[in-house]
Amino acid sequence: MKKWYGASAICINPQGQLLMVLQGKPAEVKTWSVPSGEREEGETFESCCERETKEETGCIVKAKQLVTIKKQVYPELEIEAEVRYFIVELIDGTIKVNDPDQLIIEAKWQPKAVLEELQLSYPEDLIMLKECLEKM
Repeated sequence: MKKWYGASAICINPQGQLLMVLQGKPAEVKTWSVPSGEREEGETFESCCERETKEETGCIVKAKQLVTIKKQVYPELEIEAEVRYFIVELIDGTIKVNDPDQLIIEAKWQPKAVLEELQLSYPEDLIMLKECLEKM
């Protein structure tokens, strides 16, 4: 089984909104997620988190605190995934999607009130994301 490692950014602006991306391949249903992606060889999880956020949203962030490590097995894909979620500090909040994978349709600041209404890529993240928003 192939191992996949990645990082995700939990970025909250001064207005208490969460930075999220709408993603999906052309034929797929588009879903919302926090910026995230695969760790490249020689890259730390923190630098992966920062790079992916810039690529997917244009925003510049600094990884500050590890929130959780999510491990999942996808038997149908023969992949074992480990994703580290970081609270990040927003350095520059100018949104400009520049995703090299061309999977990101839109990047947007989402208020906590709409999170439950969004179709999430990873619905299991909802509770953790809401907890992070409440702490800020």
